[in-house]
Amino acid sequence: MAWHGIEGHDRIVEQFRRATARGRLASSFLFVGPEGVGKRSFAIRLAQAMLCDTRPEAELDPCETCPACRQVATGSHPDLHVVSKPAEKSSLPVELLIGRREYRGREGLCYEISLRPYSGKRRIAVIDDADHLFAEGANALLKTLEEPPPKSVLILLGTSPAKQLPTIRSRCQLVRFGRLTAQTVAELLLREGVLEDPARARELAEHSEGSLTRAMELTDPDLWSFRGVLLEQLTAPVLDSVHFAKTVSSFVDAAGKAAPPRRARLRQIVRFATQFYRQLLLAQSGSSLGGEDELRRLADHALASGGASGQQTVFRLERCLAVAEQIDRNANQTTLIECWLDDLAGAVG
Repeated sequence: MAWHGIEGHDRIVEQFRRATARGRLASSFLFVGPEGVGKRSFAIRLAQAMLCDTRPEAELDPCETCPACRQVATGSHPDLHVVSKPAEKSSLPVELLIGRREYRGREGLCYEISLRPYSGKRRIAVIDDADHLFAEGANALLKTLEEPPPKSVLILLGTSPAKQLPTIRSRCQLVRFGRLTAQTVAELLLREGVLEDPARARELAEHSEGSLTRAMELTDPDLWSFRGVLLEQLTAPVLDSVHFAKTVSSFVDAAGKAAPPRRARLRQIVRFATQFYRQLLLAQSGSSLGGEDELRRLADHALASGGASGQQTVFRLERCLAVAEQIDRNANQTTLIECWLDDLAGAVG
């Protein structure tokens, strides 16, 4: 049975339950793991358990019906403060942490968590998108991390410890979240009403890399049509990077005028390429590991044609991984796509 709807992280629940029961709960945590595996949902449910009016904190079993639980669920509890990176920004604005310039130190997350708990229990703050907490924001947090207010809990959410500045990483207790199983992702797609067909849910879950967010993005039928176009280009003897860059840019632009859906579409395109090069590298290394039938077929075809060396494939795979890192840092979309495809086309072994 999942912990209050949080799937796949029962081990972490027990870690928190033991620490709380012993009175040894840390004041600052860094939750890391792939996007879309439930880190934010876990943090909010944890806050609900700590602030519940009817059940002891040590049980970590929120009733979900008392006024406090309902306020946490709706984001209106006075003792819970959550900040996230605005979609149009490349980093978490420092104003969200220490207030606007004219109100510096009198508003923002650091100010909110320093106040006495309204309920008398705890003051809890959650920083989403901590991967985008750059030097200025990290420095603004240092005093709060070094001298945490009494009865406070600060939770930062990111994807990897390596993406956090050392000053942040060293002052937080690390909590690692793993990928969800394909079965769990499929069940969530059906439970949330994203899909009605169990077979389709299982198919998308297999491609999701354990992330519900990625699985939901993959429900776009246009994306799957374009995947075929992409793989055809990647397996061709020669990649016409100039022409194909225009094709990719047009498809990404078709996702909408807003930046977030365009970035999401480009991320998925790069992931499709990454999956192909991983499969090709397995084939080149003689590995018997499985994979999607279509990718295995294309990788075997590319291997038989002698179109790339193992060194070339490693370079292309690394280039895809680097581009995936750059997409959310507000790199110019057209330039990023052109450089990426030029590098794939020009890789030499």
